[in-house]
Amino acid sequence: MSSNTLHAPAPADDPAEPATPPEHLEPTIRVTAMPGDANMYGDIFGGWLMAQMDLAASSVASRRARGRAVTVAVDSMSFHRPVVVGSELSVYAHLTGSRRTSMRVSVQAWARDRHAEDERLITRAEFTFVATDGDGRPRELPTEG
Repeated sequence: MSSNTLHAPAPADDPAEPATPPEHLEPTIRVTAMPGDANMYGDIFGGWLMAQMDLAASSVASRRARGRAVTVAVDSMSFHRPVVVGSELSVYAHLTGSRRTSMRVSVQAWARDRHAEDERLITRAEFTFVATDGDGRPRELPTEG
């Protein structure tokens, strides 16, 4: 099978998919999907969803960098189901690794109907950031602690 082959979204009952949001994390961002964020069918644009995920990931990366951090890559983004207008989107982001100038942030987006409690995994991705100086050049991350 070619590495360029598209795969269908995981079924809702796929045991490989988490059934609930990460218990050890609070949402980095929580927002309501509005009509201006949707296509003519009432589904939220994937680009809007990706932007929310990038905002959440950049918040985590900027805190770790103690300054500016820029997105340099998004890997393994997969959309599992649509988000409809009025859904509450919760985006969870956490640092999964860092090197001299770069950081890796794992992000999951979950949605729930405003009148229900059940959340559904919508998408997840891995974001890579680089800490930059005032001139936009890579800089070393400060020591943790």
